[in-house]
Amino acid sequence: MVVSAIGSANTHDHGKLNEILDQVKATTGEMPRTACVDPGYASEEELVGLEARGVTGCVALGREGRREIRRNPKQPASARMAKRLMEEDGKRIYADRKWLAEAPIGWIKLAMGFRQFSFRGLQKVQHEWTLACLALNLRRMRGRTAPS
Repeated sequence: MVVSAIGSANTHDHGKLNEILDQVKATTGEMPRTACVDPGYASEEELVGLEARGVTGCVALGREGRREIRRNPKQPASARMAKRLMEEDGKRIYADRKWLAEAPIGWIKLAMGFRQFSFRGLQKVQHEWTLACLALNLRRMRGRTAPS
């Protein structure tokens, strides 16, 4: 299920992680326990906000398989995240992101045929993306209902 769908004009997702977490809480009634996200969300401010919300984060600090990213010692939240990602539990949780978070995007593209936006402007694109996510949720819910 998609429980948060925030659009941005930014090619990276900087500055959106905590907004998304707040939207998830508004939608579900509770803050998620864990957040696994790609490197686009990695910034010291976002990691500090993640910790302040009491969410266990697994935020990639760079691309997988690439050389290790050097972090500024003045960024303690980034250092704590790097340590968590090196631990077995952190690696396992982050690996789950590939099939949990990436799958809905693939379903929207492949199963629903949604490959590009029809409208221009951030607000219109946001509405169109929300509609695509809603359609995906309805489609998945239909498949989970008991036959009548």
